[in-house]
Amino acid sequence: MKTCLCIDEMHPSLPDMLAEIGVQLHYRPDLTAAEVPAALAAHHYDGLMVRSKLRITAALLAHGPALRWVARAGAGVDNIDEEALAAANVTLLNAPEGNQDAVGEFAVGLLLSVLRNIGRADREVRAGQWRREANRGEEVGGKVIGLIGYGHMGKAFARRLEGFGCTVLAYDHDPNCAPDQFATLVSLAELQQRAEVLSLHIPYSAANHHVVNEEMLTGFRNAIWLLNTARGEVLDHAALVRQLAAGQVRGAGLDVLENEKLATLTPTQRATFDTLEADPNVLFTPHIGGWTYQSYHRINEVLARKIHDFLRRHAG
Repeated sequence: MKTCLCIDEMHPSLPDMLAEIGVQLHYRPDLTAAEVPAALAAHHYDGLMVRSKLRITAALLAHGPALRWVARAGAGVDNIDEEALAAANVTLLNAPEGNQDAVGEFAVGLLLSVLRNIGRADREVRAGQWRREANRGEEVGGKVIGLIGYGHMGKAFARRLEGFGCTVLAYDHDPNCAPDQFATLVSLAELQQRAEVLSLHIPYSAANHHVVNEEMLTGFRNAIWLLNTARGEVLDHAALVRQLAAGQVRGAGLDVLENEKLATLTPTQRATFDTLEADPNVLFTPHIGGWTYQSYHRINEVLARKIHDFLRRHAG
């Protein structure tokens, strides 16, 4: 029987799902990042399952010479050195299919919340203020929604926008990105010319660091609303502060931040965060776009299926 070490919290259905495909799970979410190398070295594991507890590097992989796969419970793989995996002949499996629907639904909610001032209005009513006119909002219908990134998450968002009577444009630098009936694939220049809302659906990589920056934001013909349910590091938050002040960004919904460990913000990050926090047109949520009870279970299903397929392809 194959064995797999899991070092992060997972839905309790995981052991049974893996047992059904002939994989014994060693479930050790209690391990600290510093303890993982020794745990790998103590057993010839075939697989390693992770969320975001630690970075998967060449140095870590050296402690698990028998590893054949690393399974990332979620979509993002920015904590995994894919070149190191390739060099070690270890296959990377991730599960964007597991939380794509959660992200798609959440992005709609975030869009509505930003356009209709829901977060601000709630705070005001709780404070005894009843300000209808000040919270008159905008409708989604008739707007041009621009998506940067049209993979699993972008497509899930676009599908859910179909009933709103808006136009959805998508830009993706991958020439193999598949179009569908829910969005029109366009160049970045056309998206900047037409979009009234910008929603980010791209993974983080060194090449994508601050890809949404001052130059990109000022390149939009219309003042825009901005949503980020992807990774905080793809957006230059200092540029966002300046463009909110300039009126080029009308409001923002941020489910992710450049540094989500708020107690560890640098002085510069703290100043930027405090400015954003004080802006009534900015809405924060704590990286919960893909975080539902259903996606928690579904990620297990996706990874179990992908591990099963991997083992069938590499049997013997």
